[in-house]
Amino acid sequence: MAQLSDDCFAFGGPMMSVDEAVALICERLHTITGSQTIPLVEADGRILCGDLLAGIPLPPFNNSAVDGFAVRAADLGSGVTRMPVAGRIEAGASVNITRDNSAIRIFTGAPVPSGFDTVFMQEDVTIGSDEFVELPAGLKPGANVRPAGEDIEKSSIAIKSGSRLTPSHVALAAALGRTDLTVARKLKVAVFSTGNELVSPGENQSPPQVYDSNRFMLMALLRRLGCNVSDLGILRDDRAVLARALARAAEDHDFILTSGGVSTGDADHVKGAVEDAGKLTFWRMAIKPGRPVAMGMISGTPFVGLPGNPVASFVTQAYVVRPAVLALMGALPAPLMALPVRAAFSYKKKAGRREFARAKLRRAPDGVVEAVKFPREGAGLLSSLVETDGLVELREDITRVEPGESVGFIPYSSLY
Repeated sequence: MAQLSDDCFAFGGPMMSVDEAVALICERLHTITGSQTIPLVEADGRILCGDLLAGIPLPPFNNSAVDGFAVRAADLGSGVTRMPVAGRIEAGASVNITRDNSAIRIFTGAPVPSGFDTVFMQEDVTIGSDEFVELPAGLKPGANVRPAGEDIEKSSIAIKSGSRLTPSHVALAAALGRTDLTVARKLKVAVFSTGNELVSPGENQSPPQVYDSNRFMLMALLRRLGCNVSDLGILRDDRAVLARALARAAEDHDFILTSGGVSTGDADHVKGAVEDAGKLTFWRMAIKPGRPVAMGMISGTPFVGLPGNPVASFVTQAYVVRPAVLALMGALPAPLMALPVRAAFSYKKKAGRREFARAKLRRAPDGVVEAVKFPREGAGLLSSLVETDGLVELREDITRVEPGESVGFIPYSSLY
């Protein structure tokens, strides 16, 4: 399991910015998982261990980008050139044609014979009935030929170590002839919620209780990040019980994530339990929605305690848990990039704090994509996450937004 220093989450300032928090996580957390070799078809979403070098060039040979006629540019005249058709090459065929002053009928993807360097599109030529072709003037040498190694040169780095593999990476590895890849072992994450007021869906619910939603949201987000998740259920507000559960989870997990009970009130026992089982640090982040996030180490295993309000938990997960999980699996940094859209709302906020407004996208009559803010506030409104498409990021220097201004938008799909 993980063996990180107890002070890796230490922070001396009273308040940190979102960027500062993410930078500290990426700087101080290092890879703790081992590696495994898996079939290529199972590699999507995994973290690549070691650079993938190209064993062959891509494409592996000069080939035609179009259906047409291959020629030697040196054989062309200054005007229309009439040439005999010396042969025919289809994709997958290998034909050795060396005849000078001739054209070759060639199809997309077919190898261009040695010495031939230019391909005319069939739409641009005149094909005669006597096996001759007339080629117009003005085509540049090398046109419509994809040279060997144009995409990837042999022995170059095709995919960098730490890349979180996508279907496009899988396609590239397949084009290089790979049948398997070495990837980081999935992170083992223990997840539980705390609170006497919570019950799991399907259990009997008394009037003062609510169904636990955060645990299921966080487990779904972690699985999308490529983690193996252990559901430890709901732990009651008992400091000793919580401390024992944390110690047991640290024995066979790489990461521990909880929701709720991380404030400093008399009924919030996670703080004391973490201090009993390990070492605790509170991070006060200048973020809304969100509250102080509990960070700690338990027998070398990192612990994060998120707020109990669902939207606050969702947002802090994106800016604390997501970079931590990726760092622990050895992934390259993957900063969240806000895309510019037009605001269709007004908003006021305090300077020095980053705020996130839930918004839905729509296309305005003039064709511009604009963000429509969810009409209600509140970090406990799960409907606000369901009925919107992402978060409008209002950075620290912004104090006011008016309709028509450009704002940054982060789609939910980029958060996992």
